[in-house]
Amino acid sequence: MKSINIANEKDRDAVVGFESNLQESGVHYVLKKGGKPNNIKLLKNTLENDTEALITRYGSLEGLGKAIIEEDPDIDIEKAGMILQTLKSVYVDKKNDLIYNVHLEEISKAPDGSEKDRKPYIAAEGNVNCEFPLKWTGKLISKEEAVKKFVFSRKYQIKHVNSLTFDFLFDMAKSLDEKKSMMLIGGGAKGNAPLVFFHGGVSYRGFLEGRVKESSYCLILHLTNLEIKEIQA
Repeated sequence: MKSINIANEKDRDAVVGFESNLQESGVHYVLKKGGKPNNIKLLKNTLENDTEALITRYGSLEGLGKAIIEEDPDIDIEKAGMILQTLKSVYVDKKNDLIYNVHLEEISKAPDGSEKDRKPYIAAEGNVNCEFPLKWTGKLISKEEAVKKFVFSRKYQIKHVNSLTFDFLFDMAKSLDEKKSMMLIGGGAKGNAPLVFFHGGVSYRGFLEGRVKESSYCLILHLTNLEIKEIQA
């Protein structure tokens, strides 16, 4: 279970756990004899046999078509269909040559697709388990409004790690449950930064939801990086 440093509405913090509780599908695929299938990755083709490379070699698409009929240059018999084990990502240029010095840029675009801004890409540092706890911003939003306004792509259950943090999280969940609302939380020293779970990760806005039933609680951190807006005529 991963750790997260989070504060309550009284600005008291504790390091607790969080994890994603995925529900297993009730549908399972089996082979004809009832065995369990295994997913594997196969090599479809090599760069030398890629369509663009072959068109360059034979001069045109028509020339490639004729060559395929006569000699099958689009298939590497020795390599096609190989089972792949360990894979690594690399950067290549338009000629598929390796690039060693990569300069990444972050590009912002307008709704019509035009470029608004361009700046060097700087990988964000993780901030959910650092010296500054995630803080309540005081901005509440009802559950009904939240599901209509945001697209929640991830959610994590916040869990206690001992009896003291059980009471800590139970009180947080009870407070939110009574309000029937979700609390926007933020990271950083001022508590107004988006949540980043690891170095270079996606920045999210986090909303905390609490549910209580008798002596049990459920504290859920909902994450979103997409807001639903009305289409302007």
